[in-house]
Amino acid sequence: MLSLSTPISQIGTIYSKTRSLLSKLEIETVGDLLSHIPSRYIDFSLITTIDKIQMGETVSIRGTVESFRNIFTKYGKNIQEARVSDATGTIDLVWFNQSYLSRLIIPGTLIAFSGKAGEWKKRTSLLTPEFEAITSLNGEENEAIHTGRLVPVYPETKGISSKTIRSHIYRLLHNSDLSIPEFLPQSLLSSFNLINEKRAYDIIHFPEKLEDTQFARRRLSFDELFLLQLASQLVRQKREKKIKKNPLLVDPFLKTINHFITSLPFKLTISQQKTIQEILSDLKRPFSMNRILVGDVGSGKTLIAVIASLCVYLNKLQTLIMAPTEILANQHFINFSDFFKNTKIKVGFLTGKNKNASWNDDVIIGTHALLSKSAKFDHVGLIVIDEQQRFGVVQRANLGLVHNHPHLLTMTATPIPRTIALTLFSDLDISTLSEKPLGQKEIKTWVVPAYKREGAYNWIRNQIIKAGKNNDRIQAFVICPLIDLSENLKSVKAANTEFTHLQNEVFPDLKVGLLHGKMKGEKKSEILTDFKNGKFDILVATPVVEVGIDIPTATIMMIETAERYGLSQLHQLRGRVGRNDKESYCLLFAQEQNEDSLKRLKLLEIIHDGPQLAEMDLKIRGPGDIYGTKQHGSSGLKIADLSDVTLIENSQKAVKTSLTKYKSELNNDYLQERLKSYKIQESVIE
Repeated sequence: MLSLSTPISQIGTIYSKTRSLLSKLEIETVGDLLSHIPSRYIDFSLITTIDKIQMGETVSIRGTVESFRNIFTKYGKNIQEARVSDATGTIDLVWFNQSYLSRLIIPGTLIAFSGKAGEWKKRTSLLTPEFEAITSLNGEENEAIHTGRLVPVYPETKGISSKTIRSHIYRLLHNSDLSIPEFLPQSLLSSFNLINEKRAYDIIHFPEKLEDTQFARRRLSFDELFLLQLASQLVRQKREKKIKKNPLLVDPFLKTINHFITSLPFKLTISQQKTIQEILSDLKRPFSMNRILVGDVGSGKTLIAVIASLCVYLNKLQTLIMAPTEILANQHFINFSDFFKNTKIKVGFLTGKNKNASWNDDVIIGTHALLSKSAKFDHVGLIVIDEQQRFGVVQRANLGLVHNHPHLLTMTATPIPRTIALTLFSDLDISTLSEKPLGQKEIKTWVVPAYKREGAYNWIRNQIIKAGKNNDRIQAFVICPLIDLSENLKSVKAANTEFTHLQNEVFPDLKVGLLHGKMKGEKKSEILTDFKNGKFDILVATPVVEVGIDIPTATIMMIETAERYGLSQLHQLRGRVGRNDKESYCLLFAQEQNEDSLKRLKLLEIIHDGPQLAEMDLKIRGPGDIYGTKQHGSSGLKIADLSDVTLIENSQKAVKTSLTKYKSELNNDYLQERLKSYKIQESVIE
């Protein structure tokens, strides 16, 4: 029998031959192939006779091939012409540069054709129509797949067409060995108005009516969301049942923790206070904390990690702070060292090339190397991961294995829409910092038209010079999408070229620096230190500065080719300025001046809330663009739309109901098989 987990290579020879091409589309199993759903449908359902074909119509006909010929013109063009007839008349069909059709469209055979009627040699003809044989070798009539119906069009790759994918899926759905048993209880299907799963696959690929695809897509989307969230809850249950830890002491140290908080030169926001209480409560429980802290740019996430690490230190355990880049790790090292300067807490810095730490330091900050099995930490109590929200369920679940399941706090400044957070982080507890520190001003943001570029340059110069005359300092970032100019993207600004242009031609009287991702870690740190110390007035950089850069005197952010970024990323880049009480500005320059791009960018002029911008991005650009669903780890989402709030909430309700009311019905082999794709090997019911 064939199940959804059966490898493509085991279905049959015809699939094996295209296996390497299918793998480029991330199709490895039967389930992958069936989940490769159409991107659109072509309506070939208007079946007519030749005499009734009207110019401009998209029609389907059935006729006998009277003749076929390849034509080579004196201008080098290759044209294929066929003449087809039925009982009512004759029509010409035309293709271009498809000589191989002579082997498929053979005079005397009965073939179905679908295409648009246009003019050819002053006669009504079908131009580049789809086609398929009507009868099989044994004389039986075939069901139409490519003509005479709603025909699915699939995402393709070089070497494999929609027609081939369509044929593969049709054969698979009609394979008598294919088994797709229903894994959800009938009562649950009825509660959420869901159709049978096998029926959903049939409809999504070969619908009779377009409106039917909505029900099919809804069921298949529900399955993905249900299974992902069920897997998440099983991971969570396993963690809380099996991974027992000695609770940390919190109450005896509250006086010390509160004294540290009151000694800070600022007051905590209400959401910071709430989040600290949530984390301290987690640390007192007899199993590992697994919490994500979502906070907008400048909302004070670092301080939360500092206070959590203080509690861990008081329990005589270590904290590891892991950042994705050396730039961000170095910024954390500076911040933690500053917060703990009046304490006995030792802060170390450890990356692949920089080691300013001992294995016994109390707080050790670094990159991914901190989690390697060769690390010599033996009493880790807390791991803090910054800007690593793209870990999937399984990666997060397995992360603690390296250090005997310490408490885990994941932090992100990337604004995450509520629906995505509910789905992809359903195995975590979520804390949100919804306020900005007191006194922090909104960054004035403008989409600047091309004709005002020179004026913008002059304004930047005047701002910098004016501050200098007042014994003050302000600095500016100029962000370019590329490091070097691209042959394919000649109009897109590149950092190396723009640095030379700005230093020599635009700002020869100012000091301009350059920073990009190809530079070595030490060089990046050196440039950022020089910028922070005022060696440069302007820093030309790539989006490498998106996170982890804290330059209080930087008040101007200029972003080139801004339409290439999502709203969330632009908001992140904008957050590199405005980190003090000075008025700060963000100038957005668009290369493409089309109405949709400018309308999207102008949202930044009026919206300064990261989560709200993320929700807007989700609606405009889709979840793949703003978040990169393939970067979630084993998210398993191919069909579900993460902006469908209702379906996500319904799938959550279904999971909760299933784990309480339908435990016995869910304990079936088929569900176990489906959960394997989410790396959940344990029994559903423990």
